[in-house]
Formats: sequence, C-alpha cells, structure tokens
Amino acid sequence: MMIRNLAFAALAVIAFGGQLAHAKSQPCRDAKGKFTKCEAPKKPKPCRDAKGKFTKCETPAPQAAQPAN
Repeated sequence: MMIRNLAFAALAVIAFGGQLAHAKSQPCRDAKGKFTKCEAPKKPKPCRDAKGKFTKCETPAPQAAQPAN
C-alpha cells in the first residue's frame, strides 16, 4: 500500500511539473500572433562609486499619494 501511495505521488509531481515547465517555455508572439524573439528581463547593474568600487545602491523614496481635488 505504501508503494502505491509513493508511486501515485511521484506520478502527480511529474505530471504537474511538466505542465508548469511547458507553460513557462511558451514562445513569445506579437500582436498578430507571429513568433518573435523573447526579451529576457534585464538584471540591474550593481552600483559603483567614482573609483569603480561597489557601493550600496540608493533607492528613491516612495512618494506619498496626493489626494485628487
């Protein structure tokens, strides 16, 4: 009975894992439905000072929402 449960769990993981991998590998399409090259998200460049040494990046402070009048 234990082997049956493990086999069922393994089969479920393989089935759902395959579907998730396929969903992520969908090709990119333009507005007309034609295949295009997918753009990879660009990684942010590390912050450096004037001498080229790595520094802590300054993040802009979020602005408070202004009420509309």
